[in-house]
Amino acid sequence: MSMAEAESLQTFTVLVVEDDVAIRQYFANSVSRHKQLRLLGVAGGCREAQPFLAMNPDVMLVDLGLPDCNGAELIRSLKAASPQSEAIVITIFADEFRVIEAIRAGATGYILKDAMPDDIGTAVMEMLAGISPISPAVARYIINALRPDPSPENSGDNLLSPRELEVLQLVARGYSREEIARLIDLSCHTVVAHIRSIYKKLQVHSRSEAVYEAYQMGLIKLND
Repeated sequence: MSMAEAESLQTFTVLVVEDDVAIRQYFANSVSRHKQLRLLGVAGGCREAQPFLAMNPDVMLVDLGLPDCNGAELIRSLKAASPQSEAIVITIFADEFRVIEAIRAGATGYILKDAMPDDIGTAVMEMLAGISPISPAVARYIINALRPDPSPENSGDNLLSPRELEVLQLVARGYSREEIARLIDLSCHTVVAHIRSIYKKLQVHSRSEAVYEAYQMGLIKLND
């Protein structure tokens, strides 16, 4: 057998992580139809997927709205365990925050479920060949993220105080008010006051909105 023939027969393992049973089976069947793809396993959530990460799958197809975690967290776990592994997000979520979060976590592709290709297996093979599958509806978010940062006078750097920025960065990392208070040696009451001030200055009403707006303005970084 020639080297070219051997390479043409190379197989790649695929892990499918999707909580919807019908969609999970559809992905599994699509992968199994391709001679160069081998279904490593299927999982309905992050806990079920964890054992497969140690097997270093070549590709992981993953939803973001999993019942026991955010799919972006699983992508980070995959890349930490196996940096060479690739991840393709297949989800209903088309908002900018989730798109950028997934790409920064290490996703190579981002496909919306309402715009899925007829054959997911083919999309996997194209990705392995160097073509990142990205739904057109979310591509602009990635382009925006790659644009140069806004000029200092328009960035909002002076909008929040240094302490408020510190609190908001911890909020973005998922810490509770009590945990933030312990980490930066403040009373819980003071932390709440800072959060209220942040909401007022950013004109938002929730933690997720505050994190999103601050990220858009370049005030905080995600996954630091």
